[in-house]
Amino acid sequence: MQDLSPRLLRHFVAVAEELHFGRAAARTFVAQQALSRDIARLEEQLGARLFERSTRRVSLTPEGDRLLPRAIEFLALHDRLHEQVQATNRSLLVDVVRDHSTPMLILSLARSLAPHTTLEGRYHGGFGAALRELVNRRLDVAFGRINGVPTAMPDDLTRRLVRFEPLGLLLLDDHPLARHATVATAAIQGLTIDTSAGNPEAPEWVDLGMHLVQEFGGDAAPDHHPGAAAMAAAGPHETANHLQTTGWPILTMMETPPVPGAVIRPLVHPTPLYPWTMTHRAGLRHPALDALNKAIDQLSEAQHWLDVPDSSWLCPADRHLLAAPRP
Repeated sequence: MQDLSPRLLRHFVAVAEELHFGRAAARTFVAQQALSRDIARLEEQLGARLFERSTRRVSLTPEGDRLLPRAIEFLALHDRLHEQVQATNRSLLVDVVRDHSTPMLILSLARSLAPHTTLEGRYHGGFGAALRELVNRRLDVAFGRINGVPTAMPDDLTRRLVRFEPLGLLLLDDHPLARHATVATAAIQGLTIDTSAGNPEAPEWVDLGMHLVQEFGGDAAPDHHPGAAAMAAAGPHETANHLQTTGWPILTMMETPPVPGAVIRPLVHPTPLYPWTMTHRAGLRHPALDALNKAIDQLSEAQHWLDVPDSSWLCPADRHLLAAPRP
């Protein structure tokens, strides 16, 4: 008998737990057709039918029912072994979204706190893209807003709230709102605001931006985002050109690279907040992970990252975080 691939077993467990190929495909971040092929390949290797399929339902066969607990046990052992063997002899792969970001600050401090460990930054442009890499084990740690991603978070991921980052508007320096040190959030009423609509790599950001703009009477710019890779390659000068071409103020985080000919003005009364969360697999063991957590502790205490202004705004799906226990 051929050796069983952990990927095939992982896909089997997803279908067995969801009893729905569409939901299992979304959970594992693969196309439904590819998932079906993997299940067929596993059934061929085992010489047993694992699922009964009809147009209305999916159910486990007796063989599939017997395999499920053993597959879960095998994958748990496989993952623990993988983490333990590699914990001390490989780099920890950390997505920092982009340069000049909150995760980049954390990564930089963690490197200084643990100079004998190796931390490698990755730039996927959004939590949606990073989560896909995390689930497929091509990434160890991701940072971003966990709500707004159109798929359910896998159960084997653990999360830590890192920061409530205030948001602002990126404006051309001759824009009327740029004359003020701050901009009242209500001032977006009637304005077209660029929320990076159409960015497939950061649906969590687009979701937050759409909620904010709609709640305060603005108009979200139409889908136009060319994708995270294109934007990352373009740099601040292309952002400046985009501002000049469209005239749309861009919703942005306060930790962002400077853009020629533009200024960032904080939004206030209320202050919109982006909740950064660190996410990784629950069984992850790596000395650099301790450094990341220590860096978060130090930055959070020194810069009051978890303090919330008296007048603040969170996306409805994030408001429960205000009541969450703090480290």
